[in-house]
Amino acid sequence: MRLDKYLKVSRIIKRRPVAKEVADKGRIKVNGVLAKSSTDLKLNDEVEVRFGNKLLTVRVLEMKDSTKKEDAEKMYEIISEKRVEANEET
Repeated sequence: MRLDKYLKVSRIIKRRPVAKEVADKGRIKVNGVLAKSSTDLKLNDEVEVRFGNKLLTVRVLEMKDSTKKEDAEKMYEIISEKRVEANEET
């Protein structure tokens, strides 16, 4: 599944165009490598998303097209969630 679609379906990012924009700005890494919105995700991939001063790292557990909130929460496991300085590189 494409990275931007996964972020939207899992509700990590609410809208797909926003997920695409965040990826295109170099704020998402998959398994430690900068990722584009078209990057294919696989099970157990680690996705690191930077939201301003927040760094969220999750592990992909499931991939499905369901958009129910209960199902979305089961699609990933939060590995870490921390605050970082605005100018700090990851």
